[in-house]
Amino acid sequence: MIAVAIDDNTEAIRGFAEGIDFPVLMDADHLVTELYAISNVPTVVMIDENDRIVHPNWSAAGTDAYREFTGIDSNRQHDRIRDWVRSGTTELSGDEIRAAVGDLSPEEEVARLHFRIANELRHRGDEAGASRNYDRAGELAPHDWTIRRAILPLQGKDPFGENFMVLYTEAKAAGLPYHGVRGY
Repeated sequence: MIAVAIDDNTEAIRGFAEGIDFPVLMDADHLVTELYAISNVPTVVMIDENDRIVHPNWSAAGTDAYREFTGIDSNRQHDRIRDWVRSGTTELSGDEIRAAVGDLSPEEEVARLHFRIANELRHRGDEAGASRNYDRAGELAPHDWTIRRAILPLQGKDPFGENFMVLYTEAKAAGLPYHGVRGY
């Protein structure tokens, strides 16, 4: 098991990772989210020892802290992972796995490029340029939370308070768009 944090705040991740006994990697540029078309976190992708995706993206939670809000039962998710580790099988066929995620749209691809440009400009001290590119990324991919929610703390906004609820309300009105398997 490997965790990948899509954040650039090493101290925040260090605090989060305390007590975790598996690697926690940092992906400030969101390369992993691009590679696997991840549009929300937390997300699980199960990859076997042969680098084959055996179960595509599914929204996951390590605990039941947000169960009332999300409806996600972490024990059911943990059981799904344990079953795969023990038996090597998943409930999806190869065709279902390939069809489950779907490609990023051209707008989503360009949004992720704007996000990367914004991060680089922010690191170089160009806050105005970063803000312009963050805004453009959010416009192009309004329901990609790996972008929209990630932008909030980078612009000094609370990613869990009122700003989060605005994003959630927008996404819910749009049917909670998601690249991956639903219903877990």
